[in-house]
Amino acid sequence: MIDRDQVLHAAKLARLELSEAEVAGFTTQLASIIGHINQLDEADISGVDPTCFVAPSHDPLRDDAERKSLEAEIALANGPSVKKGHFAVPKVIGPPGGA
Repeated sequence: MIDRDQVLHAAKLARLELSEAEVAGFTTQLASIIGHINQLDEADISGVDPTCFVAPSHDPLRDDAERKSLEAEIALANGPSVKKGHFAVPKVIGPPGGA
């Protein structure tokens, strides 16, 4: 199952600072979750066909078909700021603190 060291390792990867009470609580909770997931290994699925949809009549995927795309002028018509045929947006990448 899962132990204290594994919880601390996951917390470190997620850059979380956990108290001892939180470590103990998460250890118990994660062990319980993994225990429930491990029950799936015990299920007999030998006669079940693999599928990605529960109901076979529901297929949200459409056939690939060539179709006309939206013209650039129409797509850009409602843009608040357009420059050289593209949406113009404020610069968001820069040094920390905006310096």
